[in-house]
Amino acid sequence: MKVSTKGRYALRLMLDLALNSTGEQITIKSIAARQDISDKYLEQIISLLNHAGYVKSIRGAQGGYKLTKDLSEYTVGMILRLTEGSLVPVDCIEEKSHDCCRSSECVTREVWQKLYNAINSVVDNITLQDLVNRKRSKTDEDYTI
Repeated sequence: MKVSTKGRYALRLMLDLALNSTGEQITIKSIAARQDISDKYLEQIISLLNHAGYVKSIRGAQGGYKLTKDLSEYTVGMILRLTEGSLVPVDCIEEKSHDCCRSSECVTREVWQKLYNAINSVVDNITLQDLVNRKRSKTDEDYTI
């Protein structure tokens, strides 16, 4: 599995919203500047996040975006699945796919299933709150002598 820039940037965008939340809306331009990502590309990504209900859009001169849920309610897996689609490493373990005539006797399928389970175990057990906590502890460590 290789995560695209869309998935990586979506996670960075959500983390930026979480870290910079003051109760006010945050503009795409300010996120783009902090993250060094094209605001046009971030607009495409935020549109997906908005449509899924992960962020709320506020229009107008003082408009921008804010998160709609508590940080602990967002998982890395939710964000990656929204932007990447399925996280399966091979098609034959996709729930909808039973096309392979070897699936009942294929021992390599077991490898792919274990890999898929491990991926899900990681991404579904790390929340945006966990990332915020880690970022803040790293920042605190940077200032420790």
